[in-house]
Amino acid sequence: MRRAAAIVLVAASACGPPDHFPHELVSFVDHPANPVFTGGPAGDWDTEMRERGFILRDEHGYRLWYTASCCGVRPLRLGHARSKDGISWVRDPEPLVDDLWIEDVMVVRHDGEYIMVAEGAGHRSHWLTSPDGLAWTAHGRIEIRLRGGAPIPSAPYGTPTLFRAHGLWYLFYEILDDGIWLATSTDLGTFTNVSDLPVLPVGPGEHDAIQVALNQVIEHEGVYYAYYNGLGRRPEWTINIARSTDLVHWRKYDGNPVLPAALRRTSGHVVRDGRGYRLYTTAGRVDVHLPAP
Repeated sequence: MRRAAAIVLVAASACGPPDHFPHELVSFVDHPANPVFTGGPAGDWDTEMRERGFILRDEHGYRLWYTASCCGVRPLRLGHARSKDGISWVRDPEPLVDDLWIEDVMVVRHDGEYIMVAEGAGHRSHWLTSPDGLAWTAHGRIEIRLRGGAPIPSAPYGTPTLFRAHGLWYLFYEILDDGIWLATSTDLGTFTNVSDLPVLPVGPGEHDAIQVALNQVIEHEGVYYAYYNGLGRRPEWTINIARSTDLVHWRKYDGNPVLPAALRRTSGHVVRDGRGYRLYTTAGRVDVHLPAP
């Protein structure tokens, strides 16, 4: 996410789905142990954590991928930590990747392989793969084309989010945080815009009237939900949710933001813990928010 001059764009018109947001996706309480993970001690390589980290849960517990630096020195490097309960974490002492700019990460697992999308140098999105989530192979920038086939205009495009459905890869991305676009691909090689206008625009709410950036898409009971960051006329970023039945047309939750702006928690995504969903926020530090009664 970046504060930047706005690009004037018109959102793609859509007829939103019904306004139903399950309680378990929008109601959370702060865990008393927060923050559950922070940057390393002074002088370590990961003293200064950045947005967005990402957490997955598997049969062995929870895994966190995050990006950080030390003492204002760039580039941002990729770190990794493990936890049995998602509360107490043990970090790997060294970065997984230290020769490539990696920021604002998101990880999915598909066919036994880990796929990471992230921002790189110049806030351009790129992607990497790994057999184990530790040793990563870089594949360069994510290629995105307009509906007509031409490359998208040269500009920072970031906060990439992958989702797999209907035999396709869906890539959600922002351009200067001025809206969220959607492109699809069969093989991760080249993505083509579904629309050359954003599928999730800014506003009209006070909490996301200026900028937006999407963090995660999930499927819950046959409906898709997107967790996204929003910036309004107040200086705090907030965590919000939107709903879709087709991944293209989205309706925002009338009760946004999901967490109070005063908490200053961003880069939120949910993780199933075996009983329900936990909401993790991962910008600058990691906090966990448990389901509200």
